[in-house]
Amino acid sequence: MLLQAARLVGLQLSLSLFCCWAFSCHSTESSPDFSLPGDYLLAGLFPIHSDYLEVRSRPMVTLCDRSNSFNSHGYHLFQAMRFSIEEINNSTALLPNVTLGYELYDVCSESASVYAMLRILSVPGTHHIEIQGDTSRYSPTAVAVIGPSSTNHATAAASMLSPFLVPLISYKPSSETLGVKRQYPSFLHTIPSDKYQVEIMVLLLQSFGWVWISLVGSDDEYGQLGVQALENQGTQQGICIAFKGIVPSSARPGDDSMWNMMSRLDWARTTVVVVFSSRQPARVFFESVVLANLTAKVWIASEDWAISTHLSSVPGIWGIGTVLGVAIQQRTVPGLKEFEEAYVRADKGIQGPCPRGSWCSSNQLCRECQAFTAQEMPTFGAFAMSNSYNVYRAVYAVAHGLHQLLGCTSGACSRGQVYPGQLLEQIHKVNFLLHEDVVTFNDNGDPLSSYDIIAWDWSGPKWTFQVIGSSRWSPVRLDINKTKIQWHGKDNQVPTSVCSSNCLEGHAQVIVGVHHCCFECVPCEAGTFLNKSDPHRCQPCGKEEWAPKRSQTCFPRTVVFLAWHEPVSWVLLAANTLLLLVVVGTAGLFAWHLETPVVRSAGGKLCFLMLGSLAVGSCGLYGFLGKPTLIMCLLRQTLFALGLAIFLSCLTIRSFQLVFIFKFSAKLPIFYRAWVQHHGAGLFVVISSTAQLLICLTWLAVWTPLPTREYQRFPQLVMLDCTEAKSLGFVLAFIYNSLLSVSTFACSYLGKDLPENYNEAKCVTFSLLLNFVSWIAFFTTASVYQAPLHDRVLSSAGRASSPYQADHGRLLCPA
Repeated sequence: MLLQAARLVGLQLSLSLFCCWAFSCHSTESSPDFSLPGDYLLAGLFPIHSDYLEVRSRPMVTLCDRSNSFNSHGYHLFQAMRFSIEEINNSTALLPNVTLGYELYDVCSESASVYAMLRILSVPGTHHIEIQGDTSRYSPTAVAVIGPSSTNHATAAASMLSPFLVPLISYKPSSETLGVKRQYPSFLHTIPSDKYQVEIMVLLLQSFGWVWISLVGSDDEYGQLGVQALENQGTQQGICIAFKGIVPSSARPGDDSMWNMMSRLDWARTTVVVVFSSRQPARVFFESVVLANLTAKVWIASEDWAISTHLSSVPGIWGIGTVLGVAIQQRTVPGLKEFEEAYVRADKGIQGPCPRGSWCSSNQLCRECQAFTAQEMPTFGAFAMSNSYNVYRAVYAVAHGLHQLLGCTSGACSRGQVYPGQLLEQIHKVNFLLHEDVVTFNDNGDPLSSYDIIAWDWSGPKWTFQVIGSSRWSPVRLDINKTKIQWHGKDNQVPTSVCSSNCLEGHAQVIVGVHHCCFECVPCEAGTFLNKSDPHRCQPCGKEEWAPKRSQTCFPRTVVFLAWHEPVSWVLLAANTLLLLVVVGTAGLFAWHLETPVVRSAGGKLCFLMLGSLAVGSCGLYGFLGKPTLIMCLLRQTLFALGLAIFLSCLTIRSFQLVFIFKFSAKLPIFYRAWVQHHGAGLFVVISSTAQLLICLTWLAVWTPLPTREYQRFPQLVMLDCTEAKSLGFVLAFIYNSLLSVSTFACSYLGKDLPENYNEAKCVTFSLLLNFVSWIAFFTTASVYQAPLHDRVLSSAGRASSPYQADHGRLLCPA
């Protein structure tokens, strides 16, 4: 309340000062065509004369009827309102027995617009404005206002009318800020908001893949807010602004400011330029474009100039490239053209002084009246007709709101006091059909209208445009017939406008500089992939996944282990089983001939321990087949290590005894007798085997082998294995057996010159060498096996159906 009171007090002070000056009589006269008496008056604000820079900041009411300043576009809007009210007054269905009048104003400048607002807000029959505590009960001269044509004028008018809740229905300004009801509660418009226009422009750029653009706007609220909204929404949708410029309000074609803008625009190297500007600044801009010879570009036009002949008449503009634009849907006012022709044919006299009388009884300050002939009548272009229809629709919206407020649905209207706030409420509720066009407003005062997408066409003898698409709402989308567009390039190819070309599949876009549209393409490494949601970074695959180089997805890793049913397993099982049968057969043969000299010379009962240890070690192979379990991991290496240690201990002591008996027993008889008496051979085997047993038990206790999933060895595989190979216990057991092997080899080599019946050196040496070679081959194969398998898997990953992907979940052994 305090804020509202302060606002009213401030408004009263400013209005009082302005009224004292503005309503004083001047030696000027008025034109009677600007007013029509009626039961209820509507006000109209139209730029019948053009704005000019010298009066924008001058604190005085501008006399608009200057020479060479006539605005034919504003004239058509002026006549559209007169025609609309005449048509409504002649209607028997809309506002029967009620006559509408009008007060029309030429608003060529902001000061003229403020003057018009003061006249509208003044109490009827007086020259002053009353500030009341309850502004909803205020009765101004007009119950509603149609206009004005520019965003700046509309903002000033809405600011003055909103405290009194006087409906202001604009036919041209489309700024989104005017839809903020907290600031401008009485503002509506019959043209879609710039919010939707910007969305349509962004969709238009996206539909052709144009992400590297320049952006130019006019130095007014329409251009500045439009440029800001385009920059914000475009950036959110991945569009980069290489250059952004504002055409100064004081700019002239080819002056320093425009040459500087042309240089920067040319340096930006963008194919597409969006020009969100009012008509006059846009003309200055394109005249400079023609002078700078900026050609072969695509120019995106905002609604204000997209189909305006004021722009298409610029000399040389036909050679600048392709012009696409956003325009309100084309509709016509039936009978308006004939109405204007009849107005010209009427006896209006010639141009000269206005009829003398009390100028204060009219609203228009003028010194000369304009007259036309049939040959001089302003032409009616598509742009003028489109805006005239918006005026036509605005007047009808007020009439329908007044129709409901006066209770005319019963067939007769109850003419009484109408407050602007009451009428505003009814206008928000209107929903009627006007020449197959639904007229209604949303909560923000925006119409439910759509846009057309147009393209300039120079293929004929003169300039024209054709509609190539249209917009749809909820959600916002575009329907474009791209085949209708005549592009400026050769072969009618669609121009491209990008900073960097798209990367190949599996290449990340590493941004270079400040714009995300400028980037280098870097291939993703193996084990990473490029997610489409983040094209700037290669992401690592999950633990159970893998990816080759330049991949866009991760594949499931294949789980592998040595399965029982694999061919290699069958070969190993067959060989190991045959070995066990040989061992068992040999043990049986030795048992049958145990007391014979041959068996006794071979070692006697010690042979059974050697054969048994070989059998135990061979049984460790079965622990490597099938999916690893805890029991398998505990036994498979320890059985082999312990069995091999016992066998090597027996073989070492047997070779040692033969060498000792034949070579050293005579030289060391005491040692030999002690060795025989204390069973040195058996004692050595027990001690040696026990040492290995303790190592294995320590291994199992401290470094317990456990089933594990191996991820590091092969990037594309998950190997089910045991942890024994990575433990210190395994290393100690292996070293111990290696020392025993060397000892056995040394002892057998020393006995190479023994009698032939006891000379086993050749067989033992050959067996041990075969053992060494097998271990060397194993480690060599294990170290080099990974590389060729890895390369083989990666080469097959790029195929349409990956074998590893197809075998996901199967348990395979590596082949």
